[in-house]
Amino acid sequence: MSRMKRVAIAEQDPKIRATNFEEVCLGYTEEEAVAEATRCLNCKNPKCVPLCPVTINIPEFIQAIKNREFEEAAKIIAKSSALPAVCGRVCPQEVQCESTCILGIKGDAIAIGKLERFVADWSRENNIDLSETQAKNGKKVAVIGSGPAGLTCAGDLAKLGYDVTIFEALHQPGGVLVYGIPEFRLPNDTVEHEVENLKELGVKIETNVIIGRTVKLDDLINEEGFEAVFIGSGAGLPMFMGIPGENLNGVLSANEFLTRSNLMKAYDDSYDTPIKVGKRVAVIGGGNVAMDAARTALRMGAESHIVYRRSEAELPARAEEVHHAMAEGIQFNLLTNPVEILGDEKGWVKGMKCIKMELGQPDESGRRRPVEIKGSEFELDVDMVIMALGTSPNPLIYSTTEGLEVNKRKCIVVDENGLTTKERVYAGGDAVTGSATVILAMGAGKKAAQAIHQDLSK
Repeated sequence: MSRMKRVAIAEQDPKIRATNFEEVCLGYTEEEAVAEATRCLNCKNPKCVPLCPVTINIPEFIQAIKNREFEEAAKIIAKSSALPAVCGRVCPQEVQCESTCILGIKGDAIAIGKLERFVADWSRENNIDLSETQAKNGKKVAVIGSGPAGLTCAGDLAKLGYDVTIFEALHQPGGVLVYGIPEFRLPNDTVEHEVENLKELGVKIETNVIIGRTVKLDDLINEEGFEAVFIGSGAGLPMFMGIPGENLNGVLSANEFLTRSNLMKAYDDSYDTPIKVGKRVAVIGGGNVAMDAARTALRMGAESHIVYRRSEAELPARAEEVHHAMAEGIQFNLLTNPVEILGDEKGWVKGMKCIKMELGQPDESGRRRPVEIKGSEFELDVDMVIMALGTSPNPLIYSTTEGLEVNKRKCIVVDENGLTTKERVYAGGDAVTGSATVILAMGAGKKAAQAIHQDLSK
């Protein structure tokens, strides 16, 4: 085996997977994982670790795989991450830990994410106990939201001996991991297992609790006896373009579409949560959420289009997700921008007026700014439009809490440790940054947990 070439990983055939919701990537076998781990150079000064937002000891867990000590590898990862099976599937390793792998200079970087997934799946299949915690210290901490930031913060605090309760607005824990990411990319039972691992640490989870409605944040501190609160409520308020026709039937946000499909199982005929999917669906946007929505619509029988105003090189989605979408038959309408959604006499979408774009000078994001080409208007024949343009934090928590400051983007203001403008109230993840990645939210939850521990240990 060449040290410069990574061990290939099995996937479902594109034509078959485009018709089902089963996981696309099938994961490494034990032999494949050991072979891939054996490629690792065991650098004396590993550059991969500093780029991991939750600082997993990457060389150490890979060495354990090399030695076939899979349980030891699981325990090494568990010291730093509460969600290895999630991260191994959806974390953008190619721009983080894998981007600085020495082998990647002349060949393929070590498949760190795929190895992390292997370890997590192996430990689940073999019922490895990862519930070691310090003695209980009698201090209560509330966590708002059970997405990646909240789960990470809760897990780290529970390991330190805190009595942690998570308050989740929906009926199932997991946040964006269960309502926002499709089964074929992140199976729900994978998330459920990692949530169960947190419960084994002693974390309590109360679902169907909307902070700001069911109970106010101030009441958690003043009446419920919580000594600190972490807000990891995410960014669930979808953005729209503000173009004519957005109020037509058949126009919806990717949030609504994916939540119905993922959490309410609208794709399963045996569930009574139908969703009307058009014959020809346009998804506006180029990020991971846009790919998820387009690939979900395809699996529900639609001819599925991505409409994105820049070129393929600027697509913000992970390269792997773009590759999978293209292989499955998603049609990419690049350098294209919608200007109006057209409706029929009954108020349903019957098409979308678009204009072709060209790339000009870079904007503040560093990407070249798209500029309209005059006279290039055309009509795209679609009967459903899904907006996947990003999200912003829901205003409910900060609008019902005294002394909680937000910035002009309506994101909660925090210091370098995640502390808000309100004493002993911390925040992290998309509620602070706006839409970002799962692993960055986890990193924020981890940092806040350490800060809360230092604060409550004084």
